[in-house]
Amino acid sequence: PSGRRRGTRATAGMVATALDDPRGLNRKKKVKGKVNLVSGKVSKKGSKGGAAVVSVDGEPAEGTAAAAGGDKVLDMVSREKKLRRELNKRAKKFMKGDTVNTKNIKDKKTKAHVRYANVLADNAATDAALHEKWLLPSTPGAIEVEGDERTWRIKQDEIMKAVDINAARKAFDLSLPTLGPYSVDFTPNGRDLLIGGRKGHVAMIRWSDYKLVTEVQLKETVRDVKFLHNGQFFACAQRKYAYIYDNRGLEVHCLKDHTEVNRLEFLNHHFLLCTIGDQGVLRYQDTTHGKIIAQHRTKLGPCDAMRQNPTNAIIHLGHSNGTVTLWSPNMGHSLVKMLCHRGPVRSLAVDTTGRYMATCGADSQVKTWDVRMYKEIHSYYSAVPAVHVDISQRGVLGVGYGGRVQIWDQALSGPKAQAPYLNHQFRRGEIVRDFAFCPYDDAMGVGHSGGFSNLIVPGAGEPNYDSMIANPFETRNQRREQEVAQLLDKLPPEMIQLDPDAIGVVRAVPKEVQKERRGKALEAEMGARRDKREANLAKTRMKGKNKTSKRYRKKQANVVDDKKLRARVLAEETKRKAAEARGEGGRAAGGGAEGGGAMPAQTAGAASSAPVAPKDVSAALRRFYK
Repeated sequence: PSGRRRGTRATAGMVATALDDPRGLNRKKKVKGKVNLVSGKVSKKGSKGGAAVVSVDGEPAEGTAAAAGGDKVLDMVSREKKLRRELNKRAKKFMKGDTVNTKNIKDKKTKAHVRYANVLADNAATDAALHEKWLLPSTPGAIEVEGDERTWRIKQDEIMKAVDINAARKAFDLSLPTLGPYSVDFTPNGRDLLIGGRKGHVAMIRWSDYKLVTEVQLKETVRDVKFLHNGQFFACAQRKYAYIYDNRGLEVHCLKDHTEVNRLEFLNHHFLLCTIGDQGVLRYQDTTHGKIIAQHRTKLGPCDAMRQNPTNAIIHLGHSNGTVTLWSPNMGHSLVKMLCHRGPVRSLAVDTTGRYMATCGADSQVKTWDVRMYKEIHSYYSAVPAVHVDISQRGVLGVGYGGRVQIWDQALSGPKAQAPYLNHQFRRGEIVRDFAFCPYDDAMGVGHSGGFSNLIVPGAGEPNYDSMIANPFETRNQRREQEVAQLLDKLPPEMIQLDPDAIGVVRAVPKEVQKERRGKALEAEMGARRDKREANLAKTRMKGKNKTSKRYRKKQANVVDDKKLRARVLAEETKRKAAEARGEGGRAAGGGAEGGGAMPAQTAGAASSAPVAPKDVSAALRRFYK
């Protein structure tokens, strides 16, 4: 707008602050005449008194009678400089390359374009920094050490003493030695916790206020537990079938089609419950109408490792021959098959971006993979074969083996990590079975043979959440509205594919298919030309047969004319008389019984001179006549 001052910055829908106009608070204006500090009015030029200096926003300048506001202006200036430095620091990570130097550009038009592009890039980076400042106010946690200290030497007791009271409450242990080992799962918003013991004990805990929601003893082997779309329902993989329970612990469904299940996964955007077990059959069941939409035989034996890719909903399976296969409900065979280990794959995990995958196998190796290129990034060795791996929202890798849990920071991408971020050893000899990172929180739930333990992992969870996707502090009404919105936004299973960005894009035809199509089109065109040429030749050969005289003669052939009729009758009479004359001459010259038959040993054919056979001739002599 024309009213905007030079050097100011404003964004639509945002209130102008000191960051928008860094020079606004320092800009001063000379006004001739006296100034009334109470009313802010200026007297006429002719009045006594020198010129007074007043800031733009009405604050009195230094050296005036109202020195009470001078300190405030100085504080605002220092605060503004501090905010500007912070903003510049934030804007650096949004800059795409270095600024182009225009001093060596001779063409004025090109120089103006380059300057304008630099200004646009700077404005975009500053706007992004402002949005990050106000929309992502929380920063992730971390552990900072001094000198030769190492973070992996820090124990959970020391972390509990260093954090605040609310964070220290997150570290606790549940001693359940007779019912373990336990499987662990969190809701997508991190509000509820579900644990399932191998010997049938299942409990649901409200994670926010540490309240026991439900507890049930199923009196049957429980291999795995999994929350569905929210904390109202959860599934259990029991000894023979898979079951669905509500938050009161009541059985809702018995899934008899899912037998001998080892692992469960739930696709939130598609409302699909996926199971795999000893039969090696991957099944997809829609929880909205209860029908199985797909079931695929892996033909690789029993499977005990399954995870989903949060980006494209592709299921990753780890098999006993060291391979990892990728599956979709739309294909009867695996989309990708990767050889990851030289022994059975114990566990695998995929990060939230869908780019990296971590696997652990019986060969005592933990590997990280780039799923986009299906290429190995790093390989780590463990003292004993790891039994479980998991990746947090911020890319922190957790590895569990024996009675130890290790946390690796920045282990997925970048240079290979030389030491773990944290290291926790269970002192009572508990064997780790399963663990999971809590969403939107710096905590990890570990299920082991002795019960359940919760560990504090600074920097593991995402500090900023979107309440439209997952709200850790949602109320009952918000949960109901969120459930309805999820059902309305449900995606069909046909949209599950390796590249989710390919939906709605024109599919590129392979070069071989393009070449084949061009050949067929060329052949069809040549055939059409050949047919047209033959039609033209046939038309040329028929030329002259449709002339006017020809058409007239055809018409006259159907007209009854007396002259033609008399001529035709006369011709027939002449022909008949000539035939009779030939017959009489033959009878006179021929021999036979009455002088009219053919000679012996001769046959009266159609071209012979024998007469026509009389009516009273016998059958034996008929062959001597015509």
